[in-house]
Amino acid sequence: QVQLVESGGGVVQPGESLRLSCAVSGIALINYHVGWYRQAPGKQRELVARITNADRITYGDSVRGRFTISRDNPLHTAFLQLDSLRPEDSGLYFCSIERVLTGYTYWGPGTQVTVSS
Repeated sequence: QVQLVESGGGVVQPGESLRLSCAVSGIALINYHVGWYRQAPGKQRELVARITNADRITYGDSVRGRFTISRDNPLHTAFLQLDSLRPEDSGLYFCSIERVLTGYTYWGPGTQVTVSS
């Protein structure tokens, strides 16, 4: 059974940092691309960052230069470092994994990030 569990969310002030983790079980992470998405109340889910199985990285325009995605395949864990946080970064952050070639995707339940002064 495939499971994704995000952690590391919380309430921080503008300018502070968080590090999100996505622990994956039931599959070999090396065979998957990893994406982080977020959704704020009343808004559509948007791509934050994506890292392919070959470590090619894509960032959303609003987070480029502030967030860093990474992965540790032997640990079956992906990370998202969030620096210089802004109130508009608040939302529920989801981890997803996409099977290489087939595109089959799994999602985690999400972890809440709130940036407020």
